[in-house]
Order: sequence, then C-alpha cells, then structure tokens
Amino acid sequence: MFGDRIGSVEVLAGLLVLLVVFRGPIADAISGPRLQTWTTVFVSVMVQAVPFLVFGVVLSAVIAVFVPRSFWAKALPKHPALAVPVASCAGVILPGCECGAVPIAGSLIRRGVTPAAALAFLLAAPAINPIVLTATAVAFPQNPEMVVGRGVASLIVAMLMGWLWLRLGRADWIRLPHRPDLDGLSKGRAFFSAVRHDVVHAGGFLVLGAMAAACINVLVPERWLQTLADNPILSVLALAVLAVLLSICSEADAFVAASLSQFSLTARLTFLVVGPMVDLKLISMQAGVFGRRFAFRFAPATFAVAVLVAVGVGAVVL
Repeated sequence: MFGDRIGSVEVLAGLLVLLVVFRGPIADAISGPRLQTWTTVFVSVMVQAVPFLVFGVVLSAVIAVFVPRSFWAKALPKHPALAVPVASCAGVILPGCECGAVPIAGSLIRRGVTPAAALAFLLAAPAINPIVLTATAVAFPQNPEMVVGRGVASLIVAMLMGWLWLRLGRADWIRLPHRPDLDGLSKGRAFFSAVRHDVVHAGGFLVLGAMAAACINVLVPERWLQTLADNPILSVLALAVLAVLLSICSEADAFVAASLSQFSLTARLTFLVVGPMVDLKLISMQAGVFGRRFAFRFAPATFAVAVLVAVGVGAVVL
C-alpha cells in the first residue's frame, strides 16, 4: 500500500488538507480587491462548468464500456470518402470531451476503420456533441448563433481534415502502441476506472483553465486586452493561440470564452473551434496514441484549417 506511487488524487487531497489547516492566512491573503476579483471569476467559471464536465465524463464512460467498439466499424460506409462525413456526424450522439475521443479513435483504427474517418470523428465528437452545444447555449444565452456557428464550423473542419488525410496522409505516420485500456476488467470496474481517470485529468485541466482565465481578467491590463480585441486579425489569432495553451475540456471552454467579453464573437468562436481540436494536452495524447510523426503534422494543419473555417463561418453566422 505504502509503496504505491502518489497520484493526482492524493496530491489533490493533500492540497485540500493544507487549505483547511491554513484557511486563516489564506483568507487574509485574498481579502484584497484584485484577489477577490480573481476568486470571483475562478469560482464562477468552475461552478458553471463542473456539472457539464461530470455529466459528460459519466456518459462518455458508459459509451466506452458498454457500447462494443466493433459497432462503429459496421456502421460506417466502406468507401473512405463517404465514411468521413458519417463519422463526423456520429460525434453528435457521443457526449464526451477530447480526452476520451483520442483513445476511442485509436480503437476505431485498430478495429479496421479507415484512419480518415477515425480522425474526423476524433475532431468532431468533442465539439458537436449535445453536452458541449448545451453548455455553449448556457454560456451565451444572448447569442444563440454561437451554438450554430460552433457546430457548423467544427463539423466542416472535421470533414475537411478527414478528406485531407485521404489525399495527403500516409499510413506510416500512425504508429499505434499496444494498449489494453479497459479490456479484461469487469464492466463495473471498467466504468469507474474510466470515470475516475477522465474526472481527474479533465478536471485538472479545467482548474488550470479557470485559473488562467481569472489571471487574464485580473493581471493583464485592460488596455492590452482592448488593443488585441480592437484588431480583428490579432484578436482571432490571440484567442486561437490561447485555446491551444489553456487546454480546457470542451464541456467547459464555452464558459471561459464567455468570460473574455472584450473580444468579438468571431474571435471567441475561433477559441471554441480550435480548443477541442488542437491544444497542448491533445497534442501530447495524439503523440502517445498515434505517434509523434503524426501529431507534429496533424496538429498544425488542424490549427490552420480551424482558424480559417471559424473566421469564415463567423462572418456568415455571427
């Protein structure tokens, strides 16, 4: 028992104990107005996002454990070009975040699904599923067109990248390691293992994203943000890069985007389209599942296509 490695759950428990022990000094430290603002922004993002994150993780675990992986190979058309849009649209019925989509896409390729279709699913599922679109509607109650724009732009990017892989992709760029994942476990143990893993990892990135959003609102001078926001090109590029750096789970990114109210809706739409498809955690996960040669080619191409499509859809819809 004592020889086990200390994991993120144990670290979180230790931090909570420290917070309780030193609650007095911490309360005094955050009494300043700027820190109070930081706390308000951080808590508001977390309170709004956590229910969607937990609900999405649970449903994703149900699908991963109880739906046979071979189902998707049978459901897709045999012609690769036709399988790409079908796989992209399949993301609508699969609630979950990008953390779960990467291993599922790897499993689909192992089951014989054409890589183009699996990659289209990988990009579409975290962005167009009902949980994410509902969270977007809640985060932007005065702008329902953001839901339409996000769904349409993300679907277009997924299909374009799938077809681009058919045209330019090479099989030797993908190297799938042997990963038993949840195989061999009982259904119950596999389910709780999947939930625990996704909550710890996705929840951790959500906390970091909420902290970053709070820091941006408090530490970055308003005139800097306004300078970026006033420039249409710089605002789009800035939020696209920010989406890559923050690595926020797709069930929660809409609330962070809503907090960046200085920026235009098109820039925030770019943030929502890029984030679930290209971010630091996704690049590392793709390198682990598909190989570094794949990730270092696929991620930059996806970033460029996502930015261009988001701006185009934003010009029409928003």
